[in-house]
Amino acid sequence: MEKQWLNYHHLYYFRVIAHEGAIAKAAKKLRLGQPTLSTQLKQFEDHLGFPLFERSKKRLHLTEAGRVALDYANEIFRLGSEMMDTLNDTRRSDRLEIQVGCMDSIPKEYVLKLIQAAQAHRSCQISCVEGSSEHLLEELKAHRLDLLLTNHPLTPDKLQGIYSRRVGQAPVSLYADKKFQKLSKNFPASLEGQPFILSNHNISLRRNIEQYFKDKGIAIDVVAEVQDTSLQRLMCVHGLGIVPLADTTGEGSPGHKDLISIGSLPDIFEEVWMIVADRRVQNPLADWLLKEFHL
Repeated sequence: MEKQWLNYHHLYYFRVIAHEGAIAKAAKKLRLGQPTLSTQLKQFEDHLGFPLFERSKKRLHLTEAGRVALDYANEIFRLGSEMMDTLNDTRRSDRLEIQVGCMDSIPKEYVLKLIQAAQAHRSCQISCVEGSSEHLLEELKAHRLDLLLTNHPLTPDKLQGIYSRRVGQAPVSLYADKKFQKLSKNFPASLEGQPFILSNHNISLRRNIEQYFKDKGIAIDVVAEVQDTSLQRLMCVHGLGIVPLADTTGEGSPGHKDLISIGSLPDIFEEVWMIVADRRVQNPLADWLLKEFHL
């Protein structure tokens, strides 16, 4: 039996149509005429021997065969994009490029230590991208990032095709402007009703902090919720509230000379996780960092 060869132009057109949901939208995106695109799709369906779409109310809906074909098409073009990224990464073998995603809530000291470890290991050019966990995870899965630093582990439903490892943890203390210095006496009871600036993104750490105060019977006043740790510290320096910060230096310092420690939160730690996506060809520097980097 003669082997059937796949027309990748037809496959690409089909994929765009499936994602756009209509011939007209796909034709506009592809800059093709609608009759031309309809003909290309019909030729592809005839070649496969299966209808790929059902048509109802001016929209296209994938058939069962269409859903199978789209899964393969997405994987084929994902691998093609990965191949180009890998070839581009190795084009300059003297300096490897690596794209690192960092959640806004990750202390910048952690990012600095990662950069220092990478550059000490080999000559490299590092591109750092900040953002929310959801956005960065999508970028990682699409292979536009090589690794991701986050301060909370992924939930089980997001672990498919993902490798993660906890690379460190640091004890957490409460820091504030000097006007709050008196609160260090009779700690933690002195914190009753005091203003706090908490993270709205590091859910695990926030949950542990709130549970700590609940167990102590202390009602704190959350006056602000902030994602970026730099903004948290800036608000703290200006006396807007108390902030829980990790000891990122190993010296009990919050990394800002104008902040003072009010007291530590026993058994509460900020964790840091490194995440990479499964790839046919892994960025060698990302692979090394996943295995060897520790805070």
